Amino acid sequence: MTIIQYNPKTPTQRFLALNRRKLWKGAPEETLLVSNHRCKGRNCYGRITSRRRGGGHKRLLRVIDFLRDKMNISAHVERIEYDPNRSADIALLNYVDGEKRYILAPRGLNIGDQVVSLDTTPRDFSVGMSLPLARIPMGVFVHCVEIEPGKGAAIARGAGVGAQIIAFDGGYVTMKMPSGEIRLLNEKCRATIGQVGNGDHSKQSLGKAGRKRWLGRRPRVRGVVMNPVDHPMGGGEGRTSGGGHPVSPWGQLAKGYPTRKRSQPSNRMILVRRNGRKVKKG
Repeated sequence: MTIIQYNPKTPTQRFLALNRRKLWKGAPEETLLVSNHRCKGRNCYGRITSRRRGGGHKRLLRVIDFLRDKMNISAHVERIEYDPNRSADIALLNYVDGEKRYILAPRGLNIGDQVVSLDTTPRDFSVGMSLPLARIPMGVFVHCVEIEPGKGAAIARGAGVGAQIIAFDGGYVTMKMPSGEIRLLNEKCRATIGQVGNGDHSKQSLGKAGRKRWLGRRPRVRGVVMNPVDHPMGGGEGRTSGGGHPVSPWGQLAKGYPTRKRSQPSNRMILVRRNGRKVKKG
């Protein structure tokens, strides 16, 4: 993986920095493609609930195997592909019985490598192997971690991230999340050895606004440049910084105000939050 910067012959190339890597240049596996309705930030009533989304290039959804429930059957990595729906690359697995599946490509996984899902402790822990957390040694970095057994991977799926196992205690595993949060997980939850590949994804610079529109991201306008009728921070004679705490157009605090629901069942498993504060158990 290499970040390439260009000799600026056009204004677009002045700040352009792209992540060039050796990937499959052909078409994706047709049997693992499904059409995907893009809601453009709208809910089921057609109202915008997530702003600044819409447009972008058409894309098909690659079906990713987040369960890894094909036990004790080895597969070899046929190729590594680009996925337009996520920051990580994906690897096409070809099982010995002929079935093909996509998984997230971890760092260090190469074409021709063998990958397997097990419920027992293996002799060696190779990258891409899927195991229950109880079978993985302490200190190992993992990705595609389940938050509930059998529900499929939900943690550490972005490019370059990985969670670390730091302790075992009474049927639970203490893990440090990529965000710095420390939480408990059931030892029956499955995880994949290694960190997600394409770690240079965050070092890219798109170079122009049009490239951002290709990704389906619309322009963002600051509240302080709007009129008072459009935003609480708008208005004023000349340029102004707003004169108050940053808020949304509907008055909700935009920085530092916790919006996480307290009723989520997984909240009671958090030991240390991402900001470093310990959770009080009462």
